[in-house]
Amino acid sequence: MIQSLKLLQGIKLAASDGELGHVKDFYFNDENWAVRYVVAETGNWLPGRQMLLSPHSFAGLQHNGKFLSVSLTRQQIEDSPSIETHKPVSRQYEELYHRYYGFPYYWEGDGLWGGSRSFPILELPPKFAAVQPPAATGPKAARPDAHLRSAQAVNGYHLQATDGIVGHVCDFLMDEKSWAITDLVIRIGNRFTGKEVRIPVGQVTEISYDSSKVRVKLTTDAVERSPANILPPLRVNGFKPPEAGASPKQVDTILVP
Repeated sequence: MIQSLKLLQGIKLAASDGELGHVKDFYFNDENWAVRYVVAETGNWLPGRQMLLSPHSFAGLQHNGKFLSVSLTRQQIEDSPSIETHKPVSRQYEELYHRYYGFPYYWEGDGLWGGSRSFPILELPPKFAAVQPPAATGPKAARPDAHLRSAQAVNGYHLQATDGIVGHVCDFLMDEKSWAITDLVIRIGNRFTGKEVRIPVGQVTEISYDSSKVRVKLTTDAVERSPANILPPLRVNGFKPPEAGASPKQVDTILVP
């Protein structure tokens, strides 16, 4: 099943023993398009603090249009390594984070999720040219992972076709089983008469952070003739917000984009 990241943004998050905030952003790997973390805004519970939640923290993307269920307690999350979301996520931090929760290292192994047997081990989707790497100067330190990107930051980037600019990124579509982004949603035209089309990530050749552009190996005409982004109503299994000490109650509902 395909999920829109835009529709998931803002949805409240429910730990196993109470509410913990809402979805603020997603960090994805710009080489293989896997969503590595959900950025959680903790609101009044832990004011001024944001958390990273690995896909291993979720029992699937199950929600009722209002809540996503996280299979962790509030105390576990509160005691987890803190992150400065205005800075790049370093591999050193990721190692500390994964050790704390006991999650396997996704960067070890050949699959999309490394050698983990507790999460789908899939073949990598098509690769594209690496983004501009920073110049290597000075002694090596605990360098940031240059390939973890904010979906919120890339949203709004112009789409650079082979013969000109056509539209801008307005959403990302993710396979909820593998947590891999499959398509970019591109808004073409003006607010009232424009349309949204899907561009497979295999067509992307570069994400330019300096120029705020996503480059693709398609002409403007090919982009404009791409499939329209029409998400049908999705039947999902959701969860009502759990009370303190209670388990999430499963419900069945229709989510209409």
